[in-house]
Amino acid sequence: MNITTFAKRLCLLVPLVLSPAAWAADQMVPAAPQLAAKAYVLMDASSGNVLLENNGDQRLPPASLTKLMTAYIATVEIRRNQINEADMVTISDNAWRTGGSRMFVKVGSQVTVSDLLHGIIIQSGNDASVALSEHIAGSEDAFADMMNKTAAELGMSNSHFMNPTGLPNPDHYSTPHDMATLARAIINIDPAHYAIYSQKEFFWNGIKQPNRNLLLWRDKTVDGLKTGHTDEAGYCMVSSAVRDGMRLIAVVFGADSEVGRATETEKLLTYGFRFFETQNFYQKGAELAQAPVWKGATHEVKAGLADDLSMTMPKGQLKRLTASMTMNPQLIAPIKQGDVIGKVEVKLDDKVVRTADLVALEPVEEGGFFRRVWDSIRLFFYGLFH
Repeated sequence: MNITTFAKRLCLLVPLVLSPAAWAADQMVPAAPQLAAKAYVLMDASSGNVLLENNGDQRLPPASLTKLMTAYIATVEIRRNQINEADMVTISDNAWRTGGSRMFVKVGSQVTVSDLLHGIIIQSGNDASVALSEHIAGSEDAFADMMNKTAAELGMSNSHFMNPTGLPNPDHYSTPHDMATLARAIINIDPAHYAIYSQKEFFWNGIKQPNRNLLLWRDKTVDGLKTGHTDEAGYCMVSSAVRDGMRLIAVVFGADSEVGRATETEKLLTYGFRFFETQNFYQKGAELAQAPVWKGATHEVKAGLADDLSMTMPKGQLKRLTASMTMNPQLIAPIKQGDVIGKVEVKLDDKVVRTADLVALEPVEEGGFFRRVWDSIRLFFYGLFH
């Protein structure tokens, strides 16, 4: 595909993330709803674009939303084969004595990793959270270190964790934006374990406890994630829903009641699904063009996108997009796979709203001696006339 053909296709297909200012200027999108909560964020799960926020980066106590990180690390360790879902975890006195919401594990008993994971996600068990953290890292303190390192890897720059439960601590905090980022990772990286978040109840050891996410009963499009509550934090919730192939993540901190956090979350989701649309077009690694290479073992290199590209925008604005693609001048071998070799620039009217790297999808080694000499001569004369 040549560059001209690619650009024509891209005018219709390239993903886009618009700025809030661009949305506000468009009369198709009404004013955002005002929520009875301290802080909140509405994020598109595909692009990571924030559609709506209020105090989205304010550091606040996350209460049991903390357990999203606890569960995420557990699933990462399972995928790395560091632990197994069938592993038996011996419940310590420390785990058994942990206050707050409980799975009701007994000290000295053995519980599988899988059951503890369900107890954390569905029952919000503090005892289960401590037990699993001790199994993974040896102690709560060591696990907290893992939590903070994982937060840094995910780009959660305004979060700091002191424990796996969310029990109050002055140095334990997060933000709606960071929690939405974490939820996005949970959803996109491990769909199999994400299915646990949609379960309405968990029956274990003769005790049945319901999921505290009321939206699982109210809205069939909602399939997660987690609630939290302490006197200090108020009522918090991270939820996600899918409608017509579009997934949104809504995060609410500091609502005034269990019903209130569900109601305010519904407002966010309704607004997002009603007035915005997301479409996914190109996946990471898809070949979009071929660029000429000098002094290489081959004459061309396949070019594609460094990351998946998706578009989140007010409904009806797709036709206003234009795009162009440029390659870096004089690509000279050797070229490593993943090297940036060009870019895509997308405009809404006359304003650049998105750029994306084009990368080499394959390595290109240096060509033979005569190829390098011949291309050096060609480049010399090319430079004289350009």
